[in-house]
Amino acid sequence: MNYEVILTCAVTGGSDVKDKHPELPITPEEIATAAIEAAQAGAAVAHIHVRDPKTGLPGRNLEFYKETVKLIRGSDTDVVLNITTGMGGDLIPSEENPAMAGPGSDMISPAERVQHIEMIKPEICTLDCGSFNYSYTAYIATMDMLRESAGRIQRAGVRPEIEAFELGHIWQAKQLMKEGLLDKKTLFQLCMGIPYGAEGTTRNVVTMFDALPANVVWGAFGIGRQEMPMVAQSVIMGGNARVGLEDNLYLEKGVLASNAQLVVRAKEIIERLGAKLVTPADVRKKLDLN
Repeated sequence: MNYEVILTCAVTGGSDVKDKHPELPITPEEIATAAIEAAQAGAAVAHIHVRDPKTGLPGRNLEFYKETVKLIRGSDTDVVLNITTGMGGDLIPSEENPAMAGPGSDMISPAERVQHIEMIKPEICTLDCGSFNYSYTAYIATMDMLRESAGRIQRAGVRPEIEAFELGHIWQAKQLMKEGLLDKKTLFQLCMGIPYGAEGTTRNVVTMFDALPANVVWGAFGIGRQEMPMVAQSVIMGGNARVGLEDNLYLEKGVLASNAQLVVRAKEIIERLGAKLVTPADVRKKLDLN
C-alpha cells in the first residue's frame, strides 16, 4: 500500500477525440487552464500534450508547447510538469507499398521527438519505451531510437518516466539502465488497457510490477471505465495514480467529465483507502527533481 500518492492528471492526450467531448482542452490557454484546475483539485503532476488550435487534432508544434508551459509556470498554482515525447512515432503502412509510410503517418527522428524537452526542460518527460500496434497504425520506437532519446533526455537534466504498454517495454528500459542511459531514479508508468498492449487486468498489473527494476517509483493507469479501478489497484499495490481526459472522458456512464472532476474522484478513492495525496513540493523532494 502506498500511503503518500503522487497523482498525475493527463489533461488532453494525443488521440483524435475532439468530437467526443466539446470541452476537451485544445488551445494552449485551455490546456494550461485545465492543468491549473487539476492542480488546484489535488493533482501534483500535469502531463501535457498540445493540439492544433485550428483543427483540435493532436500536434507537436514547439510554439504551442512553449506557450502552454509559460502560462502554467506564470500562474499562482504550483504543479510539476510532465511533458510527452510520444508524438512523431505513428506509422500507417501505404496500401500500395507497405514498406512506405502512407497517409496519416507522423514519423520523425528521435532528435525531433525530444527537441521541445531540450528547449523547455520540464521536470519530467515521458519516454514511450518500445513499438506496438494499434488497430490500423503502429507506434515505432526501436531500441536505437530509444537510446538516442534517452541520452538526449539525460543530457537535458530531465527525469524520464517510462511509459510501458507491455512487458517488453520494461525489458527495454532495464537494458537502457544497464547501458547508463537511464538511472535508478527513472520513473515507470504502467499503461493498462491500450489496444493492443497489456489488457487492464489485475493479473497483468501484477505481472508487469514483478518485472520492474527493484525500488523504482512507479504508477499505473487504466483507460475508459478502467480508470478509477486502476487508481485503487495501483495504490493498493504501492504505486501512484493517474487520471485525466487523455485516458477517460466520462465521470460516469453518459456524463462527460472535466479534468478537475476526475482528480476529485480519484482523490476520494485514495483517501477512502487511507492514503493521501502529496503536493508538488513533496514530489520534487521525493524524486529529487531539478
